[in-house]
Amino acid sequence: MSDAPHRTPEREAFYEKIAARSLAPLWEVLKGIQSVEPRPPETAMLWHYDEIRPMLMEAGGLISAMEADRRVLILRNPALSGHFPPRITHSLFAGLQLIMPGEIAPSHRHTQSALRFIIEGEGAYTAVDGERTTMRPGDFVITPSWTWHDHGNETGVPMVWLDGLDLALVDLLNAVFFEAYGEEQFPMRRPEGDSTARFGSGLLPADYAPQSLTSPILNYTYERTREALERMGRGGESDSCHGFKMRYVNPVTGDWAMPTMGTAMQLLPRGFSGAPYRSSDSAVFVAVEGKGRTVVGGEALDWREHDVFVVPSWREYRHEAAEESMIFSFSDRPVQEKLGLWRERRAGR
Repeated sequence: MSDAPHRTPEREAFYEKIAARSLAPLWEVLKGIQSVEPRPPETAMLWHYDEIRPMLMEAGGLISAMEADRRVLILRNPALSGHFPPRITHSLFAGLQLIMPGEIAPSHRHTQSALRFIIEGEGAYTAVDGERTTMRPGDFVITPSWTWHDHGNETGVPMVWLDGLDLALVDLLNAVFFEAYGEEQFPMRRPEGDSTARFGSGLLPADYAPQSLTSPILNYTYERTREALERMGRGGESDSCHGFKMRYVNPVTGDWAMPTMGTAMQLLPRGFSGAPYRSSDSAVFVAVEGKGRTVVGGEALDWREHDVFVVPSWREYRHEAAEESMIFSFSDRPVQEKLGLWRERRAGR
């Protein structure tokens, strides 16, 4: 596309005149709008958990979960520092939340969908619309849009998880709503494990009709996820870019588990060296086990257990595993797919 038209005194006078009527010439900005490929504002970024953890624990001594409502350290992409609401990619929010022993993060609800990926600790809980689930490292827990939820820690050790929210997407649509419940906890209405029993065994209640685009399963446990990937690894060849990768699904529809954020887990065998890959969704990754590195556009991000890193939209990257590794990820891919926008490119294509 050619450069913007030359600006002459006559044109400048015209632009000033139409500006008084809240008008603007498209031809002056068209080149900035149209681009050959995505130009993501965020940068590749890595957060080492062992460097963040002491700051999380310090926060635990400075402010209570009740006072903070949610004690979270935001993972803010430095290239997006001027954006509000804060975000880790142009469309997604991420932060590390801490619940100390004996604490309750009080019940509330909001239109943003949220995921919890458990990093550290075992035995604390999240409760969603009257069902509680006990959380363990590697578990993927869903909080659907506009559901009452609270968190609590009845154990003797701190509990940390990664929060992922579609906050920027919902804010873009000016559809942010929030409501506090008024009491610390929403009343329990179902026994723990109820959603898994009803929907997580390859069976559905006979007359079940979905009420939401979000999966009815509350907790996708790491134990079952890892077992599935291990079996997959024993049964076939790994993908040249992803190793062995599976996505979390809604058992009712077969679609992504959440309508706005696509979640997946992948196993990288020891010594894996992936082929270059790129896709139009920006992705957040968490190293669950192992260690390795991800090379993003020539920049090497050396990760180890519990580290979080970001790969921007359409930025070429490849994974390398120094030892067998498990990586969780979430991105805005479901939204792009529904709008017919999502693309990928593999090496050699």
